[in-house]
Amino acid sequence: MSADPDGLSSRAFMSIGEVLGQLRPDFADVTISKIRFLEDEGLVKPERTASGYRKFSREDVGRLRYVLTAQRDQYLPLRVIKEHLDAIDRGLEPPAQGGGGPKVPRALVAAEGLPGPESFRPEASEMRLSRAELLDAAGLLPDQLEQLEQYGLLGRRPGGMHYDGDALVVAKTVAEMGRFGIEARHLRPFKAAADREIGLIEQVVSPLVRQRGTEARARAEEVVRELAALSVKLHSTLVRQGLGPGLRR
Repeated sequence: MSADPDGLSSRAFMSIGEVLGQLRPDFADVTISKIRFLEDEGLVKPERTASGYRKFSREDVGRLRYVLTAQRDQYLPLRVIKEHLDAIDRGLEPPAQGGGGPKVPRALVAAEGLPGPESFRPEASEMRLSRAELLDAAGLLPDQLEQLEQYGLLGRRPGGMHYDGDALVVAKTVAEMGRFGIEARHLRPFKAAADREIGLIEQVVSPLVRQRGTEARARAEEVVRELAALSVKLHSTLVRQGLGPGLRR
């Protein structure tokens, strides 16, 4: 893959003129001035070369398509479109045309059964939810969330502004367990057991983590996913096995 003099890949990035050529077939009235205006409004943020030229990524072009389509087909003002893009950036579904706020993807909390290695993906950790969004999606009361944080069962993302999708899954699960009278204070053994399992997995993967190179890093991530899934499977089986004889009496 060739690189331009400013060190950016010519295939990965496009000039504003090339972006215009990509958009014109679907949006005949788009112009370079329009693209610059949308940039000024913060709807797209292309990189800049050392000499100051804009370099648009494929993601930038996708955002521009979203903006132009929303303007043309739904007549949405830029303020609303910006809110939609913010929701997408945070891993949420944008508000429906009828109104309301952004929604958490149903697939994140609706999955049933035990997770396999493919379920341990970074998407959930990349999601950004406000406190109000987390409470609404999980069905928790504010004091219940405070208890979960107090007992270390969940916390905010680095920076302290948002919660991620993993926090939502924990909150949603605890809310469902609450229907059986189980509260956050009862779940401290789960946290302690998880911490011990984390320590064990870290011992296994630490030799890989110390190795240099993307291949070793990818292998370490694969091992973590596999061991995490096996840990969940073993834990669930042991609980079911332990409860089985009592339930059959």
